[in-house]
Amino acid sequence: MNDYPIYPDASDHPATPQTIDPSSSTNFSAPTPSITATSFSTPALTPTDTVNLSQARNPPTESLHPPPEQSQQQHPSALARAGSQVLGRRRRQSSDYEDDDQDSDHRRDSDAASGPSAPIGSVSERRFGKRRRRDSMLADGDGTLNSNGASRNGSKSLARGDGHSNGARKEVVGGGAALSQNGKEVARSPRGGTYFGHDREEVTRILIQALEDMGYHDAAESVGRDSGYSLEGQTVAEFRSAVLRGSWSEAEELLFGAATATSSGGNGQPTHQGNGLVLAPGADRNVMRFWLRQQKFLELLEQRETGRALMVLRNELTPLYQDTSKLHFLSSLLMCQSPEDLKLKAEWDGARGHSREILLTELSHCISPAVMLPEHRLAVLLQQVKDGQILNCLYHTTATSPTLYSDHYCEKSRFPTEVVRELDRTPGEIWQLRFSHDGTQLASSGSDSSVVFWDISTFEVRLKLEGHDTGVGDFAWSPDDTMMVTCGRDDFARIWDTQTGLLIKTLPKFSEPVSSCVWSADGQTMIIGSFDKERPLCQWNLEGECVYTYTRKHRTEDLVMSMDGHWLVAKAPEHKIYIYNMLTREAEYEWEFKVQPTSISISQDSRLLLVTNREGVVQLYDLISRGSPVRRYTGCTSGNYIIRNGFGGANESFVISGSEDGKLAIWHKATGHLVSKLEAHLPRCNAVCWNPADPCMFASGGDDGKIKIWSNSDHRCSMRYVPKLAASSNGASRDPA
Repeated sequence: MNDYPIYPDASDHPATPQTIDPSSSTNFSAPTPSITATSFSTPALTPTDTVNLSQARNPPTESLHPPPEQSQQQHPSALARAGSQVLGRRRRQSSDYEDDDQDSDHRRDSDAASGPSAPIGSVSERRFGKRRRRDSMLADGDGTLNSNGASRNGSKSLARGDGHSNGARKEVVGGGAALSQNGKEVARSPRGGTYFGHDREEVTRILIQALEDMGYHDAAESVGRDSGYSLEGQTVAEFRSAVLRGSWSEAEELLFGAATATSSGGNGQPTHQGNGLVLAPGADRNVMRFWLRQQKFLELLEQRETGRALMVLRNELTPLYQDTSKLHFLSSLLMCQSPEDLKLKAEWDGARGHSREILLTELSHCISPAVMLPEHRLAVLLQQVKDGQILNCLYHTTATSPTLYSDHYCEKSRFPTEVVRELDRTPGEIWQLRFSHDGTQLASSGSDSSVVFWDISTFEVRLKLEGHDTGVGDFAWSPDDTMMVTCGRDDFARIWDTQTGLLIKTLPKFSEPVSSCVWSADGQTMIIGSFDKERPLCQWNLEGECVYTYTRKHRTEDLVMSMDGHWLVAKAPEHKIYIYNMLTREAEYEWEFKVQPTSISISQDSRLLLVTNREGVVQLYDLISRGSPVRRYTGCTSGNYIIRNGFGGANESFVISGSEDGKLAIWHKATGHLVSKLEAHLPRCNAVCWNPADPCMFASGGDDGKIKIWSNSDHRCSMRYVPKLAASSNGASRDPA
């Protein structure tokens, strides 16, 4: 796979396609979640912030789809209900694939030569002037809409019955158009004025789209009829339908008849009349053509039409694009042995998947929103409102989505600043704490060579893993919490059954202490980091066999894996951090720091990396942009010891870290504001961990050998009914009150 995303990243200007620039590192990415309250994608609180975290996108990828947040929630019923006719036109028999493409391509090339803004005749006149035979190939008009029934921007036939927004419906109304009501023609024109300072037309069209999204078709039609505004014109609907049906020649004809808006926002007057499709300012038609032809190329490969795909690559794609690395990557796809191999290598789900919808979404960013609304616009705006309120909530402790009925805020009294439980264990320092993924158990390790499991419902010692000869520096729960791998200073790594406490496997002895460990996303292998010069970073299976040794010979001091299984981040004892791609197992990037890092952690959205250095500064880095830190959190002290940090709270809104002065600090992640600094352990607070299932609970551990459970007064009251445990050799729990 090569170094460039298939689609340019339009995040800096959503309405403008960007050309693909070479990246300094290879970038591969699996699709990521759409806009959610849990993602770190909300606007900064203050206008002085230089980094706008609302523009956080998924990595530029070699995948054949745009960044994931552009992929919104699907509507499975939308396309399944759409008819085979669009806008009342009877579908004609298409010509032979080659004749159709050669004819249309010759005409388009001559049009392009005369200038992209040269007026082009009506698509209907050109289209009706030639014969077509139906082509059974999906690659150029499969005759049906996408089989998954979900349209990104929606596609509606003339007959209603499709519930998706921006549908290719007939225009319900138009400025001054004659409408039919009860058999009578009634003239209706759009109303003027504003809606509480907002453009009335914009608000109305967004409402119509939202009503269609929710399936209220009659209401949407009624609003359009009463207001005099239509959701979109016929040409836009035809363009959408052509893309979703795979009618690439028709889509290109419509594209070349489009005008270009003059204003920077894409809402100004077009440069010429055109056919009704208006491109955003700066939109590159050739880039859009490349995307269309690339999809056609991939669908031909999926159909095992290698010869025709090769012709598309040579005659249609190559003349449009000067990025040789991208073209070489597409050429390499010709070697795929099966459609499954193609989809895996290209990170593309095929013509019957969501690829056409994703293509349409990316193309829509190049079209003026004045004629084609961004999909689910009202939902996006409402989510931005919620995210903004969460950002402004300094003590955010509610995991549920805020209501739209009132402004959101959380009471300070609910923020976890009180010690509600203190757990005493066998003598020794606490080095590491980790909650299970379901939040029901807490595990701790340290200098006394054991790992202790605590039941959070009772704070009893549920299990104790004993087998290492010296201290246990790190451990990791398997994805399903049924196993655990432990890393000992005795040069061994061991795999345990967390239900019974039985030892499953002891890995071969290393020549140096084992420092860190993570599990693969499928729970079948684990990555072990050590100070061993020959095996500093290796992947092992459950049988204790080394299945891969990473080629970089750096000793590993700390290790984290992203939740999506894509990134592996390793911290060397020197001043470097290495970022590996788990798909290729290659080091894509390395960071060199002036101040030596001491510990790292990664966010649940797999995008953000926390790095604590010897000066006690915690820095937040974006794994995608990989530039300067986007936030710096100060107030802790550090030195030669590993001081753990982490994300936590509702929507991971906070950053938490221990400190060598015995305190712990909590910052607001987005603003960097120090929310709380608490006395924790003496002489040193080594480890902190937030409960992933409870935004009002976290744990801390230190050199005093104690584990403290932090929460609020409500939790303290509920815990008064938890049975007190007598001290035992396994440890005891006591109420600090």
